[in-house]
Amino acid sequence: MLQVVAAIIERFGGILICRRRPDQSHPLQWEFPGGKVEPGESPAAALARELEEELGISGATGDVIARYEFVYPGKPPVDLMFYRVLEFSGDPLNLIFQEMRWAPRDTLGEFDFVEGDRKFLASFLSVRE
Repeated sequence: MLQVVAAIIERFGGILICRRRPDQSHPLQWEFPGGKVEPGESPAAALARELEEELGISGATGDVIARYEFVYPGKPPVDLMFYRVLEFSGDPLNLIFQEMRWAPRDTLGEFDFVEGDRKFLASFLSVRE
């Protein structure tokens, strides 16, 4: 089963969200940065690699805060893992997205997120910290 990692990065009073480009699958929808775990790669290593490729940050580490299986229509199931990223080096830069922003937690429900992130988002928004 394909594994996908997603990063929940909190800074500056907001959570980093990224908008996909028009030429990508799920065009112009929002997501948490991350991506596919490559064969032979651990999810933690994939998280660090994906965030370096997408945001130019290095050494990202964190803890899994949610995990579930999701099936996009017409596709095989995906094992989604959401990490609360606690440490990294550098400042996140937009290297591949249409747009990225630091959104306040209580506004995340206003964005059109990819379907796979919505279950996490509903649970995340229901917990007050």
